[in-house]
Amino acid sequence: MSFTTQIIPGLEGMDHVGITIPHLDEAVAFYSTLLGAKEIFRLGPFDAREFDKVDGKDWAEAHVNVVDGRFTIAMLEYGNASRLELFQYDRPTDRRTTPPKNSDLGGHHIAFKVTNLDAVLALRDKYSLRFMAGPIAITEGPAAGQRIIYVLDPWDNQLELVEYDRK
Repeated sequence: MSFTTQIIPGLEGMDHVGITIPHLDEAVAFYSTLLGAKEIFRLGPFDAREFDKVDGKDWAEAHVNVVDGRFTIAMLEYGNASRLELFQYDRPTDRRTTPPKNSDLGGHHIAFKVTNLDAVLALRDKYSLRFMAGPIAITEGPAAGQRIIYVLDPWDNQLELVEYDRK
């Protein structure tokens, strides 16, 4: 696979990251309360069965690559203007119910910058957070000065918390 070196005309940068969760209200509460987001809008539900076909495909397949999809979206915004889009799918019913592992095609994690990783770690029991091993202190190389730890959200999506040396 080869790509030309031309940048997409008008590209300004990344707008948001989207993830699928099973319960929209619970996810909005988690990502807002614990991670400080504000819900800025909610859309849907969008139901492929209620829209005309597009180019011979049902509406959801044509727009989000999900056949017979029915979904609702909530957009969250953080203090630094980064955004997280949460999707709740009600259909199809035969969809996968666990997130991909980081090693799977499409595997992912979302990283959040924190100023005091030790204070976050102290919340482990209060919020039943499931931290992976760590934190990892990076002392050499281009990422020197970072401390990171991975944590699972209530639906097993992997999050990363990153603290930068404040010197």
